Amino acid sequence: MSRSFRVAPGGSLSGTFRVPGDKSISHRSVMLGAIADGVTEITGFLEGADAISTMQIFRALGVRIDGPQAGRVTVHGVGLHGLRAPAGPLDCGNAGTAMRLLMGLLAGQRFESTLVGDESLSARPMRRVAEPLAAMGARIETRDGCPPVRILPVEALRGIRYPLPMASAQVKSALLLAGLYARGETTVIEPAPTRDHTERMLGGFGVAVRREGAAVTLRGGQSLRATGIDVPADISSAAFFLVGATIAAGSDLLLQHVGMNPTRTGVLAILRLMGADIEVRNEREAGGEPVADLRVRAAALRGIAVPPELVPLAIDEFPALFVAAACARGRTVVSGAAELRVKESDRIAVMAEGLRALGIDATPTPDGMVIEGRGEQAAVFAPGAVYAHADHRIAMSFAMAALRAEGELAVHDAANVATSFPAFEALARSAGLRIESQA
Repeated sequence: MSRSFRVAPGGSLSGTFRVPGDKSISHRSVMLGAIADGVTEITGFLEGADAISTMQIFRALGVRIDGPQAGRVTVHGVGLHGLRAPAGPLDCGNAGTAMRLLMGLLAGQRFESTLVGDESLSARPMRRVAEPLAAMGARIETRDGCPPVRILPVEALRGIRYPLPMASAQVKSALLLAGLYARGETTVIEPAPTRDHTERMLGGFGVAVRREGAAVTLRGGQSLRATGIDVPADISSAAFFLVGATIAAGSDLLLQHVGMNPTRTGVLAILRLMGADIEVRNEREAGGEPVADLRVRAAALRGIAVPPELVPLAIDEFPALFVAAACARGRTVVSGAAELRVKESDRIAVMAEGLRALGIDATPTPDGMVIEGRGEQAAVFAPGAVYAHADHRIAMSFAMAALRAEGELAVHDAANVATSFPAFEALARSAGLRIESQA
């Protein structure tokens, strides 16, 4: 189904609210709850299409799951070896996280399974997961490195020591999940820190995970014990409002219960380096994850060269950060972000195309972008139309750009916003964004 946003120019953002639950943690809570012994109670679960796909897959694998109901989900775990062969292909929809992590979890099963996805997911690379899993003894077939992914049964996997060629939490997580079914120890060595939700959650389920510098290790055969999980608000979803409130004069917004995992807060560090006014309040812990409330007020931004060590800590937030860069004074340079080219879209190419359509000097590079900001002007973006290419984060980022536009912005091909933020339009409208959608 095609859907477009039409956003009137100008305005500001204000109010107090909580954005939906973290998508990464929602995926993992169902996966680990399913293979745990006992009943796992989840609150704050993201009721978006991607996380629902993960729930449906585990139901097809023989797991009873109740909900979601107002963010509450109950998973009746079947234990490490209790999953059953599915009757047909397992549909991941648009959820790349689900597919890559499931490749690891299903690689050690004694039944065959096939993972499929929508048109966008079917073009995304899976060889980066399949190859190290093959080194563990998995039997995986792809279509030229892309989905569908066929996973053949094996008796047992073997632990390996694997240096990641790129900083990828999805690859790391897939190998750790496979490691639960492997003989011996599995060690993943990161070239740079990535989100550590899998390691934290495995520990919460009673699995011993050892961290030594850049290396993460677990021993195969460990059982998981059911636990309670309180999913924090997704900082990736909060990022659109952080940027919107920063760039729009007169804005003052309080975002509640936002996940503050240090492997995910690169967006805060980058915005602060650019001059954003973001106050962290009421820091606390929920379900093993740090959370806080974030107050953000309008501020004048300046262009920067984004420090390379912050890039993997903000990789999902760069579409919003590119909009912030266009509203800054001077040049912003992003490099070391080649991972953006293999997300739901080629986010470097698509964002550069959209920014240029709105009058911004944006030059894509192989691993990033150079943006000449127009922050000295009250209206930064020309009126016009952009195409999100079925990428939810691009659609929401360009919707926020209207706050600094000369005229109406149309954002086409935006239906996939429902995968991560089904209430985005209503919440953005309540905060002050003058947004409407149409089929």
